[in-house]
Amino acid sequence: MSESLHYKTASELSLMLADKSLSAVELTKDVLSRIHKVDEKIKAVTHLDEEDALGQAKASDERRAVGEELGALDGIPIGIKDILAVKGQPLTCGSKILENFVSPYDATSIAKLKRSGGILLCRLNMDEFAMGSSTENSSYFVTSNPWDLQCIPGGSSGGSAAAVASGEAILTLGTDTGGSIRQPASLCGVVGMKPTYGLVSRYGLVAFASSLDQIGPLGRSVEDVALLLHSIAGYDKKDSTSFKLEVPEYRPELHEKKGPWKLGIPKEYFGEGLDAEVRAAVDRAIDYYRSIGCKIQEVSLPHTEYAVATYYILATAEASSNLARFDGVRYGRRSEKATSHVDVYSKSRAEGFGEEVKRRVILGTYVLSSGYYDAYYLRAQKVRTLIRNDFLKVYEEVDALLTPTAPTVAFKKGERASDPLAMYLSDIFTISTNLAGVPAISVPCGSSSSGLPIGLQVIGKPFQESDLLAIAHSFEQAHDFSKVHPSL
Repeated sequence: MSESLHYKTASELSLMLADKSLSAVELTKDVLSRIHKVDEKIKAVTHLDEEDALGQAKASDERRAVGEELGALDGIPIGIKDILAVKGQPLTCGSKILENFVSPYDATSIAKLKRSGGILLCRLNMDEFAMGSSTENSSYFVTSNPWDLQCIPGGSSGGSAAAVASGEAILTLGTDTGGSIRQPASLCGVVGMKPTYGLVSRYGLVAFASSLDQIGPLGRSVEDVALLLHSIAGYDKKDSTSFKLEVPEYRPELHEKKGPWKLGIPKEYFGEGLDAEVRAAVDRAIDYYRSIGCKIQEVSLPHTEYAVATYYILATAEASSNLARFDGVRYGRRSEKATSHVDVYSKSRAEGFGEEVKRRVILGTYVLSSGYYDAYYLRAQKVRTLIRNDFLKVYEEVDALLTPTAPTVAFKKGERASDPLAMYLSDIFTISTNLAGVPAISVPCGSSSSGLPIGLQVIGKPFQESDLLAIAHSFEQAHDFSKVHPSL
């Protein structure tokens, strides 16, 4: 078998599996071999059960032998961010407070993947409880960027992005609360998508900020992301925020929708703080759309300047509430130093949570406290509405928006560790879409002079993922950025 199986797209591998020129066992062994070869450098994988993965692969081959293929993902190895519940597997969220915890059930997205025949290959590193932009906040180890091992891969889904970029998984699932799929996808040179809020069930996702969190796909191509999105999308009665609608076949529509489109360039995303090389790469991408007949116009999202402040009020408030359940009583870590019931709560949390999680819980508790609720939380909710209305107003004129995904390329490990504000600004171009609940995708659009990937973000209309994917696919098909891989 070719040594480069792990760098083929899921779409290519699906065809090879279907015509029996490749078996799921052969493919899984190839990806497992890749993990053994490079993960010591990358450190993306937190849990790997090879026997279970090969068992799933064997079952896939047996189905195929009797003509019972389950779909395009049947037999494709998929990595899972360590925040999604998989029955019988560890669920740590990158935190010591959940070490040794094993999930008793499957998340809805995981149950759907199992029904599609996807092979749940491994669990992947992340910032603790998805709070971070660099995967440096993991309680276990720091994941490296495959393009430069001295750099961060982004976060919080850094393990998910790095695994795809390094060939340690064909597809991965991540979660996106303020850019946690798209920013690492940009920094690692892969495709990553945040769906519309409500399109993918959050049941079985350990909550950070419930009104912002979304599960989404990462892959080597837009077509791969479309395949994985179709598998996990759809209404779920177990999630009260799940939206009832018919999920289209995203992959065929990639080829049917050709444009030209009306595309907006938000002026607020091209100002101070944007790296010159990132700006140049995104400008070239905009020129491509212009060259195929798209109407390009400057638009304004006037409340963008308030997005970071609004996000860090709402997200921390929700985190404070959601993380109250980790109390040392019901499950998870319990302090051995506790001498009273108050000690159990305070010491278990003090020992189990990392510094960034503590920072956000304290901030969230403060903005929800008596006398400050109206001044901070309630006001932030009102500004959130204004931010969403900005998007809806602009979408009366354009089909989608083009922006940088991240203001810079990947930075060195430790470079922003002592400056939380600088770290928070890594997500300045991605946060608004979570506040507005709209879908967005990052696709590779170039690289810096130092060889680090740059991502183009396409932001779409609510529940118009088909259009969003088609716009991104058009750019990808005209360029080779997603076909270039790091040397490891």
